Amino acid sequence: MPYPDKKIEIFSDGHDDYTNTIPEYYAETCVDYGQVIKIRKGGKIVDKIKKVIYGTPKIKEIETTDIENMNSICRERQGRLVRETKCFSKKRPKLINSFELFHFYWNFVDKLTKTETPAMLEGLADHQWNWEQFFYFPLSILN
Repeated sequence: MPYPDKKIEIFSDGHDDYTNTIPEYYAETCVDYGQVIKIRKGGKIVDKIKKVIYGTPKIKEIETTDIENMNSICRERQGRLVRETKCFSKKRPKLINSFELFHFYWNFVDKLTKTETPAMLEGLADHQWNWEQFFYFPLSILN
């Protein structure tokens, strides 16, 4: 949970919906929110305008490339996110299940570096998981 002394950073494009929606979920005192507005000419990005909307994010840190990269990876590896395909998700629970499996794989199974998964780098796991461990992991909520 974000707090005024431990703010969450949110960076987005210039779409007005974010400006109106973020305060519905977080107090503005708990958010450092900035926008990147891309200026295009002839389909190419020629400039970027960075604006602080809430809080005090550093202008040089306001960027959306990380989330754009992750969105691209998700679309590339999960056919459910690609429109006009046979596997496009029509039901939300199936999409959520697909995302949960993908994120488990991305964070616990797939190595980000040559030796560690993202979960290992963050201290959430002490080893690289495999699918057998995932499927046979005993859940305490079932006991």
